[in-house]
Amino acid sequence: PFARSLLRFLGFIFCGTAAALVFTGLFVILMYKNYRYLFQESFLSLAGWLAVAAVFTLLPTGFLAISVSSKSSRYQQGALMYLLLILLCLELSLGVLARLYPIRMASELNSTMGHLVYQYNRTHSQDPGSRALDLLQRNLQCCGVQNYTDWLKATAAPWHLPAEKACVPKSCCKEKYSHCGGDLGHLEQLFQEGCLKKLEDWLHFVMLYMFWCCVVLSVLELFAGISIGIILKHQPSRDFQIL
Repeated sequence: PFARSLLRFLGFIFCGTAAALVFTGLFVILMYKNYRYLFQESFLSLAGWLAVAAVFTLLPTGFLAISVSSKSSRYQQGALMYLLLILLCLELSLGVLARLYPIRMASELNSTMGHLVYQYNRTHSQDPGSRALDLLQRNLQCCGVQNYTDWLKATAAPWHLPAEKACVPKSCCKEKYSHCGGDLGHLEQLFQEGCLKKLEDWLHFVMLYMFWCCVVLSVLELFAGISIGIILKHQPSRDFQIL
């Protein structure tokens, strides 16, 4: 009875965790889609899709755990064991990726963002790299890589005219200043904090959240496996071919 009660409780936990994990996975996929020119490799997208795959495995696992806790179907118990094994593999892969990716992320983002700042094209707003940088600065309310002074180093870049004084893109302007043109003489109208640290903080938080979700779920799955083992032990030993 204790094993069945524990399995039922874990089934509800799995279903609830799936709802929490799916938002994180979709957020990561959307972030990669919006800022894919900032990431040289697709590890961020892979983490998002692994989280979504784990969600689609978690839901039937939770429902089966609730069903097995009240019925004695050997086939359902075997299917649940297989799903737990698949889920454990997915979460171990996601946990390792979420732990290792932020380590190599900092230098990659620094070099890529610095290149995009220098190659920024104000006259061609549809340029993918420039559009991604504008979107990043607008969404995170930041300017430049380390801070707004990074745009001073880009005064020789193609998007500055020879007779034009140094300025920043309009995406660095605060929303309440509708007439802001990016003039560095009016710093109160501009976001002054750099984008690199803000983006890194976001990614570290999301990846750390994913990592601990995987750790907690892996432990709960081990308990679920033990519960199924106890139930199988107290049932007649027949029809084990499904296992």
